[in-house]
Amino acid sequence: MSIPPPPSQPPSGGFGAPQDPPPGGFGAPVPPPGPDAQPAYGYPQTGPGYGYPQQPGPPPAYGAPGAPGAPGVPGPPVPAPQPPAARAGNDKRTQLTIVGAALLAVVLIVGGGVWYTSGDSGGGDDKADSNPTAASPSGDNAKGYVPGTEQAPANTKSKPLANVPSPVPADVAVVAGSWLTDTTYIKSDLSKVVGYNLVDGGKKWELPFPGELCGASKHVSDNKAAVIFKAAQPTPENKYVQCTEVGVFDLESGKLVWSGNAKSATGGDKPVSLTSVTLSGNTVAAAGISAGGAAWSLADGKSLWLPKIDNEGCRDVGYAGGEALAAIRKCGQSPNYTLYGQLLDPATGAPTASYKLSPGIEDANIVATKPLIVAADVGKTAKNATGISDLFVVDPKGELKARIPLASGDFGAKCGTEVEKCSNMVVGNGRIYLPSYEHQGQTSSGRTNELLSFDLETGKQTTDRADAGERFTMSPLRMDGSNIIAYKYPPYDKGGQIVSIDSRTMKETVLMTNPEDKASQRAETGFSPDYSEYRYHKGKFFISRMMVSKPYSAKADPDYLFVSFTAS
Repeated sequence: MSIPPPPSQPPSGGFGAPQDPPPGGFGAPVPPPGPDAQPAYGYPQTGPGYGYPQQPGPPPAYGAPGAPGAPGVPGPPVPAPQPPAARAGNDKRTQLTIVGAALLAVVLIVGGGVWYTSGDSGGGDDKADSNPTAASPSGDNAKGYVPGTEQAPANTKSKPLANVPSPVPADVAVVAGSWLTDTTYIKSDLSKVVGYNLVDGGKKWELPFPGELCGASKHVSDNKAAVIFKAAQPTPENKYVQCTEVGVFDLESGKLVWSGNAKSATGGDKPVSLTSVTLSGNTVAAAGISAGGAAWSLADGKSLWLPKIDNEGCRDVGYAGGEALAAIRKCGQSPNYTLYGQLLDPATGAPTASYKLSPGIEDANIVATKPLIVAADVGKTAKNATGISDLFVVDPKGELKARIPLASGDFGAKCGTEVEKCSNMVVGNGRIYLPSYEHQGQTSSGRTNELLSFDLETGKQTTDRADAGERFTMSPLRMDGSNIIAYKYPPYDKGGQIVSIDSRTMKETVLMTNPEDKASQRAETGFSPDYSEYRYHKGKFFISRMMVSKPYSAKADPDYLFVSFTAS
């Protein structure tokens, strides 16, 4: 059977919509689908994040972690999404979405074009994104099941660990970046990065920067992460300071390992403005405006290479890290762009494989680097504002291995403007796991979805299916061995859940169930996955913002930089 086509006016919310409250009840703020995760979720990651294997270095870090025809799904048909009219009572959520979009627009203006918008939950990175630094096998299920390290505690019922209030900037500020190790949760803040212990959430260390942060790596390498930041605070004479600096720091000690900038490859002494940064092995790669950017050694900041520029107007528009280093390279001028998904030698920047995308594609994203998976909206045919019509799986020689069709809008994966900002997708077991788009459940006001997968060799949908359950919506965060770690966003009267899904049977094991009391539930659902990062590791769960703003009116609920729960 196949997923019924969505109605002509699908809901704009996506992942994590709250259920309609009873008459007189409250409308909890609810996330749309979302990967900034940043994360990763990055950005989440996306969200958390796409199941990249963990980089070396003690302790392991989890964090900072998108053809025509509707594919078939096993079992009973999945109901089509409800029209927006059926989602009465979600005014607060709508306001959140509008405010989030407005904040992104403001950041674009304030940053002088330095900050690109994205759809990472990280989880959400943002969602979510997901958690791209978590371990994931690169083979398929036939090569053997790899047990995960996440086990259900004796008591899966969690309690709040620490809820840290949002800082108040002069206007709007980026605070993207969050990472989770065995002992520390690390979160970007206003012009600083702060480490918190996992016992009571108390502050362990604080690393200040001379200017505001503009972005962060979703990956971790040798227990280090990277951020990009402004060289100074804005002043009345210079209100729009550009983001030109990159810094690498140690996740456990909070010590800055090095910082620096890059000069333009076309000459000149002025540092180039940077838009994103990523890690792969010993290489830190940052992309910049107008073909700017550079790559440095993770260990000491030594310059490795600058982006290649040629006479045909070709330039690297962004990089993706993890197991390998990849780039989206754009050639020509609008509207006649030619785009390439490339694997790079991290030490030299030279392409080792290059895949040419179809003509007419103006932008593309990288979902994973090993294997290389490129996401694009071919002919602007993507439905439900996911930004993805197709996934292209590329082999090490640069040849197309499989094309996965997502244009139907039946799937909840999403990509944003930055190259590495995709959410709601994780890669492992030779498959890509992603949720169905949120749809009506068994009741008129119930919303739900399912976790599904595609085979990376054939591009065809598999029989994998895990149900979120009535009034819950599910988003994959990261891989754990051959298992999938997923977050179930709750209805208005429940707490969320973290589950581990066995990839052989798609059976779910609950790792955490969050409190149902009003204060905890409102704190948990007060984050939009499009602008939040979700991190889970060994009984600790953190949800954080990717940007903060000055409050313009009194609010009934407090704003938090992050909220957290512990089940152990």
